[in-house]
Amino acid sequence: MDDPEERFTDLYDRHYRSVLGYALLRAERDAAEDVCSETFLVAWRRLAELPEPPLPWLLGVARNLLAKQRDSRTRRQALADRIAALTTSRDHVAWDVAEHVIDRESALAALSALPEQDVEAMVFATWYGLPPEQAATVMGCSVRTYNVRLHRARKRLAQAMHVGGPRRVRSLES
Repeated sequence: MDDPEERFTDLYDRHYRSVLGYALLRAERDAAEDVCSETFLVAWRRLAELPEPPLPWLLGVARNLLAKQRDSRTRRQALADRIAALTTSRDHVAWDVAEHVIDRESALAALSALPEQDVEAMVFATWYGLPPEQAATVMGCSVRTYNVRLHRARKRLAQAMHVGGPRRVRSLES
């Protein structure tokens, strides 16, 4: 097949179920579908380089994407745990315990509901204290893009905390 679109369509038709099945054994349905879609996006981009047979390569890509997904969840949870650990005993005295628990849980839930890029931008600015130039370098974007991401991340977090809790974060994403 000389036509790349035909070749990709054939590849997709032959191997979609296998790749999705592999991902479903290792992740929730939504995550598995995302991994499968991203696997075929990678295949499209590297269509000229695909080995024969392509299925082992596709499964390897899916495996790597699943690992990245797990790492992302782990990092997000570790960040939420670190923020939770920053609560001091003075915080407990200063606030009513019931209010403190609700506020803390709301903040952690709102933070964990934010997209990973938002959390990452805020972590570089607040946790590590990186100036925008350095944070942008780490994130692989321009300083201007980083500043916009940071501004939007802070805005989403503030809205999630004040407008209706973490469930609203997804609808506020632009």
